[in-house]
Amino acid sequence: MLNKVPEVTIWFWIIKVLATTVGETGADFMSVTLGFGLPGTSVVMAVLLTAMLAFQVTRRRYVPWIYWVTTVLVSIVGTLITDNMVDNLDVTLSVATAGFAVALVAAFAAWYASERTLSIHTIHTRRRELFYWAAILLTFALGTAAGDLAAERLALGYGPSALMFAAAIGVVALARYGFRANAILTFWLAYILTRPLGASLGDLLSQAPADGGMGLGTVATSGLFLAVIAGLVSYLTLARREAVSP
Repeated sequence: MLNKVPEVTIWFWIIKVLATTVGETGADFMSVTLGFGLPGTSVVMAVLLTAMLAFQVTRRRYVPWIYWVTTVLVSIVGTLITDNMVDNLDVTLSVATAGFAVALVAAFAAWYASERTLSIHTIHTRRRELFYWAAILLTFALGTAAGDLAAERLALGYGPSALMFAAAIGVVALARYGFRANAILTFWLAYILTRPLGASLGDLLSQAPADGGMGLGTVATSGLFLAVIAGLVSYLTLARREAVSP
């Protein structure tokens, strides 16, 4: 197979943050606004993710819309995993954050032990792709827990939390491009941090002013970000076709 992961450009990071925001607001929209509740929403989204992930891993090359739809669904399911643990199983956000961090390290360790690399530039076997998506799911669950921990339990608020995580991403970028830090390590650190950044932005936009948000609601926020994602993915798909055409 050809590499199944997109090139890491500024567009990659923009769509990633937008997808993580939709993961936060989309889960809230289905669970609260549509009244599915956490269990019902979790079942529906898990089925959709399973179907889309099967579609993704059976492709032999990177297809932008398939990849990014899968990423959005993984983002929503990762959010729901954390929400179910915290709301239904009474797991504290600090314990959830620590637990997902340990699980992610274990996933990376298993991936490296099997493949001897964590590079996303060589996702060209089925096994590597499954390791990749498992790690992605854990980063979303971890990011959701960390974002809620900072904004809600530590009472930093959604805006300050978003700024804090954006600053942390800036530090990672400086380490990579200013001090030539390891490319694989800095990529995964930035990938993890974009999740709580997106979650904080989603809550900031969608939550009511009384709760520290801007009151746009989950419908408007999810719809706006999905529209932007669709536009960017369409652009990248057309650009890719032009690049490979004779």
